[in-house]
This record gives sequence, structure tokens and C-alpha cells, in this order.
Amino acid sequence: MVDSILVMGSIDRDELVTACRIAFELAGAPQVAAAWDTESACAGMTVGGLTHHLVGQVRHLDTLLSRPPEAEPPIALLDHYGRADWVDAGADDEANTSIRDGDNQAAGVGPAAVLAAVEPFFQTLPTRLDATRVPDTVLIPWQGWSVTTDDFLVIRAMELVVHSDDLAASVGLTTPEFPASVVAHVVRLLTGVAMRRHGQTAIVRALSRPQRAPASVSAF
Repeated sequence: MVDSILVMGSIDRDELVTACRIAFELAGAPQVAAAWDTESACAGMTVGGLTHHLVGQVRHLDTLLSRPPEAEPPIALLDHYGRADWVDAGADDEANTSIRDGDNQAAGVGPAAVLAAVEPFFQTLPTRLDATRVPDTVLIPWQGWSVTTDDFLVIRAMELVVHSDDLAASVGLTTPEFPASVVAHVVRLLTGVAMRRHGQTAIVRALSRPQRAPASVSAF
């Protein structure tokens, strides 16, 4: 039943490109470069590491959509988050420390180099997202399973929106506004993950009856 909450049309691919550009513009803010080696709002991750992780979503879109489709059937979107080790892992568990340590290390080249490595992907991204060209399924190699292309795009959109908020909060900037249709997919995804984790009553109360709501209904 929870999976049905995720049923909606495909994410608008032109607006997803816009979302990528918004996140990239935030990553290039002078406040980000000035705070590069300080700790971000994500504990243990530097501002530079968080920025590398954020703009890396553009790289993932380009490189993974360029691969041929997988023969193995894709798993459902919520099953992706049900299987991923990092979702339920603690902040100091290897599933999470490996991500933050890898991004922190990669950010060591500095802000200009991190942004320069991603900027060329904007030239090819519209073609990569062309529905007539991309495969029906996408392998997420660091997880070892495939999802549908539409679900893969929603996963990347969630990373862009959530980590843009993290980055803005880290350096005292206002969180940028993303296209409404992109945010709708992200909210739908987060609601589905949260409902699977906390139950439907908790979600209903959090949205309508704060006096009876649990302390947290966070998806992650």
C-alpha cells in the first residue's frame, strides 16, 4: 500500500536539468568556497565534501544514463531505500562514513576543480535525459541493483534538493527554490519512505495534528 503513494507521472526532464543548474549555482557561491574546509551541516562532512557530493549528482545522471540497460529486473523505488545500508545506519557506521570520507577526500582538490570537473556534463545532460535515447533501467553500481530510469531520476532529484538545503544551511545562505514539479516528486518520495518507516498514522498526525504527532517522522 505504501508503494502506491509514489504513483505519479514521470519527472519533467527539462525541469530536472534546471534543478541541476540551481544546485550547481549554489555550489559556486563564494560563501561555499570560503567555508570549504569547515564542517558542514552534515556531521563529519566538510562543506567541500558536501559540495562534491551535491554536484556529483549531475555526474551520476550523465554517466549512468549512458550505459546500456540491465537484463536484471529493476526493484521498486521504496525497496531501493529499504535495501540501502546507509538509510538505517548510524552516522558513524561504515555505510555512512565511507560516503562522507570519500567526498571529503575528493574535495581536497579545491572548489574550482570540483566545479570544473562537473560543468562539462551540462553540455550533454539534455541528450542523456532524452526519453528516446536512455535505457529503461539504470544500474546503481555502488548498490548492486537496478531501478527504472524514472525512479533513478527521482532519486537524483531528492539528492539535489535535500543536499542543496544542507549546503545552504552550512554557509548561511537561503535554500534555493526548485521547480515545483521536481519538489513534488521529492516530497512524494520522502513521504513514502517516512510512511514505511513510521506508519501512516504518524505521517497523518505530523501533517495535521501536531499535538499528537511523534517527535520525528524523518525519512532518513
